[in-house]
Amino acid sequence: MLLLVYSFNFLDRQIVSILAAPIKAEFALSDKQLGLLGGLAFAILYSTMGIPLAWLADRTRRSWVITGSLAVWSAFTALCGVAGNFTQLLLFRVGVGVGEAGGVAPSYALIGEIYPANRRARALAIYSLGIPIGSALGVLFGGYVAALVNWRAAFLWVGLAGMAVAPIFALIVRDPPRPAARADEPGIGHVFAILAAKPSFWLLACGAASSSMLGYGLAFWLPSLLRRSFELDLPATGRFFAGLALIGGTIGMFAGGWIADRLGEREKGAYARVPAVAFLAAAPLYAAGVLSHSPLAAFLLLLIPQGLAYVWLGPVLAAVQHLVPPAMRATASACFLTINNLIGVGFGALAIGTLSDALAPRLGEEALRWAIVASLGFYVVAGLLMLLASRHLARDWVQPLSESAVS
Repeated sequence: MLLLVYSFNFLDRQIVSILAAPIKAEFALSDKQLGLLGGLAFAILYSTMGIPLAWLADRTRRSWVITGSLAVWSAFTALCGVAGNFTQLLLFRVGVGVGEAGGVAPSYALIGEIYPANRRARALAIYSLGIPIGSALGVLFGGYVAALVNWRAAFLWVGLAGMAVAPIFALIVRDPPRPAARADEPGIGHVFAILAAKPSFWLLACGAASSSMLGYGLAFWLPSLLRRSFELDLPATGRFFAGLALIGGTIGMFAGGWIADRLGEREKGAYARVPAVAFLAAAPLYAAGVLSHSPLAAFLLLLIPQGLAYVWLGPVLAAVQHLVPPAMRATASACFLTINNLIGVGFGALAIGTLSDALAPRLGEEALRWAIVASLGFYVVAGLLMLLASRHLARDWVQPLSESAVS
């Protein structure tokens, strides 16, 4: 059920990328405005609301917070389908971000409570399959509905489907038993103070944010690149992107969690070192795929880096869970996600769109291609930061006695 909800999270988030072309045409938008719609408008409250909602989840029932969040973001997704202008659509995307803020960190904490330390990266990787699954379904479904009906119907149908799932989730999912919350339990500031004193937290968070600048930016702009530079229609673009996300994303996501759990049993630094290698290997492979001119060649060249791009999630999310005691895990995850999402989700799509607009007078339709290539440096920075984080993880790691016994 957590995987299903997370799939809706990214379905609602990613669907705007495939609908960018008809939205741009109807509202006469620039690439910078599209980047704002796909990034900062969504991320600004998505990032900041995550911490108080995660704190609430740590002190109440995490399943309740997830249920309410699903209902809210699905309702705002449906409202996107009735937006009359760019400003209304922008505000409704802000609403989607507010709702999604309460879904992820409480889910991480639930998984952290259910699975022992030596299987946690794999469990989080399986949960994170919602990213490629939801992204693929959003682009595939959105492309077909926009081609057959219009872009507004795609938002409406997806939003209503999420609202229908919310009560089912509430009936099925129950929190594991936890001690009752006490008035003297540490607050948000105390949790953040623990994290802020650990170099590994900042290196993991900034490394993930740098990778997300490219990851989320590419996820938003790749459908537009396929239409502009490879001349694919909406359904063909949806099939191309869905194939990349499902094949590459699924393999990379699970492989990252499995490898990190195996290597991490011997040396905690592996939880950061595995993502570092993946980022550094992915950058040149992405460049080759983006610069190719055949759709088939592009698909084959992009498949491997697409898998490598997802390797980091299981290992890094598991590592963040171990930087604090168990009762603080949802709040700690939210602190990490705030940095990652505010920078990565907020500015990735906007940066590529702004650069594309700047290059357009000289490069025309090829401006977006070169804007993406220029942004690949974010993966190099991410890889270097993850390598530095691997040096500090063993010292910063918190291993509760109960988990030590299970391991």
